[in-house]
Amino acid sequence: MDGFDLETLSLDYRRVERAIRYIADNRLEQPELDDIARIANLSPYHFQRLFTRWAGVSPKRFMGFLTLNHARSMLEESASVLDTALETGLSGPGRLHDLFVSFEAMTPGDVKNRGAGTTIHYGVHPSPFGHALFGVTERGLCRLTFLDRDDESAALDDLAHRWPAAALVEDSRRTAPIAARVFGGEHRSRGDPLRIHVSGTNFQIKVWEAILHLPPGQLATYGQIGDAIGHPRSARAVGNALNANPVAFLIPCHSVVPALREASLFARYQCGSTRRAAIIGWEAAQALGEATA
Repeated sequence: MDGFDLETLSLDYRRVERAIRYIADNRLEQPELDDIARIANLSPYHFQRLFTRWAGVSPKRFMGFLTLNHARSMLEESASVLDTALETGLSGPGRLHDLFVSFEAMTPGDVKNRGAGTTIHYGVHPSPFGHALFGVTERGLCRLTFLDRDDESAALDDLAHRWPAAALVEDSRRTAPIAARVFGGEHRSRGDPLRIHVSGTNFQIKVWEAILHLPPGQLATYGQIGDAIGHPRSARAVGNALNANPVAFLIPCHSVVPALREASLFARYQCGSTRRAAIIGWEAAQALGEATA
């Protein structure tokens, strides 16, 4: 997917989102292409072309990624990846490797200061899942969230709530290179690590670090993550930590599901359940493309 047009994919997503919501609501009936295309207000031919441009696979193949059988295979692979990565301290094939992520938590003093003396530069950029707000400090990416109906003001209010004493400055030129690394296929180029600068409790930080080891296109359950960080029977706390994740997609809370059930792929997600399904299917399609390239 190197070099794809993010603006085009972002616009495509508006129609694709309606189609995915319809697929999710009717997945047990396995809707036909004509029915899905009608929801997107396109002919079957044009919808097939648009969807394949966005996802890299046909709608039928995409629907296959959102089934119980595919979810089970992703979960089985992820369990061994997590165990190996966390036992050895290596990143394995997850985002820590592919995106060269350097993960840095705020110090207790930083948290107490509530962002005082910090400037956050922010900007809105297209992504395959609609437009997204990026916020960066001098120490790295502190916020990534997707916008619903391009509602930038709500996302800015949330950013200000998370960093109440910080100064917010619009600076899209500063955030654009980061958006390109996350979504634009430029993450494979070698160079300085893509730094993440986040605030959280010790437990939340452990959860976020653990899920950074998940390879794109694979899943884990709340229970698997709890076991991996040495906190068995902490599924509810894991779910709360995922909901508090300040950097969507890159810290892949969308890849962690409550349990091994088909419905889990459409479970509640801070950026919307339909978007969760879209990201899971899109990542699976990209992983398939890379494996067959």
